[in-house]
Amino acid sequence: MPSRDPFHRAPARANPAAAPEPAAGLSAETVTSPATPSPAPLFPEVQLFLDFARVEKGLAANSIDSYRRDLTEFSAFLRHRGESPLTADRDCIRTFLKRLYDRNLGARSVARHLVSLRNLFRFLVREGRLPADPTADVEAPKFDQSLPWYLSPEEVDRLLAQPDASTPLGLRDQAMLELLYATGMRVSELVHVGAADIDRELGIVRCLGKGNKERLIPVGKSALRAVEAYLLNGRAALAGKRNPPWLFLNGRGGVLSRVGFWKVLKAYGRRAGLATGLTPHLLRHSFAVHLLERGADLRSIQLMLGHSDISTAQIYTHVLKERLKEVYQSHHPRA
Repeated sequence: MPSRDPFHRAPARANPAAAPEPAAGLSAETVTSPATPSPAPLFPEVQLFLDFARVEKGLAANSIDSYRRDLTEFSAFLRHRGESPLTADRDCIRTFLKRLYDRNLGARSVARHLVSLRNLFRFLVREGRLPADPTADVEAPKFDQSLPWYLSPEEVDRLLAQPDASTPLGLRDQAMLELLYATGMRVSELVHVGAADIDRELGIVRCLGKGNKERLIPVGKSALRAVEAYLLNGRAALAGKRNPPWLFLNGRGGVLSRVGFWKVLKAYGRRAGLATGLTPHLLRHSFAVHLLERGADLRSIQLMLGHSDISTAQIYTHVLKERLKEVYQSHHPRA
């Protein structure tokens, strides 16, 4: 058996106190998050920014939710100090970031909060509500661009072999796992693939990503075969008398939720003997790393992943560097 890549990392261990998930192929897609208390009203300036990000910039719902969470925290901090976004200065911003560190948030989380604040205040400056951006001179936290965890090809093979292809749900799960690994899509993109979005003749899938940006991604033969088997023998049984537009359906014929797929994936990961920290994003990273290991260029991977800026994909350059070192060590006469 080939030796494991020295940069391969196993997924994080699950929290032993976490509640158990239902078995794969069952009713995991119906799981919903518990209700949370309603937050305090947002400042009008924050709500204007969120409306701008949603309507004019066309950002995805997940991005809007992330901004809302960060800015809700900041709003509570400002109210406690008797201030507002229009009175906050650089020292106020720094104090807020220090409070985040005091709560033991990591550098990446603090940096994300600062990005949310920068976008808010730049918007307020553009709208003429502020004369200057108080975050302009606030330094962003520094952190290492570490390579994300990913699965080895052997682990991926074990995972893809888990669904029971003799049942409609098993056929669906196998098609979803194959398509996720074959394309590197985000799970929110995967669950909203339409039944007409896959062109089996050309071997491509149409994907609607963040900000409603459409992209076409190549699909390999293994994933196409799994989708074909699901369409022939599984989807009709799940759809019943309905004719829903989505490709992947839950047991009631509706769209499968992100949480539902996440639960199903975790269960298959346990069956395959993988650590229970398995997530859809881990398969996305594995897709990118395995392509790079086999010679794909970073620009192509950026386009397939749907990153608007190639700098977002720079974390994968670690793989390229290590592969170049291995080539040098193996082939240079004086290595």
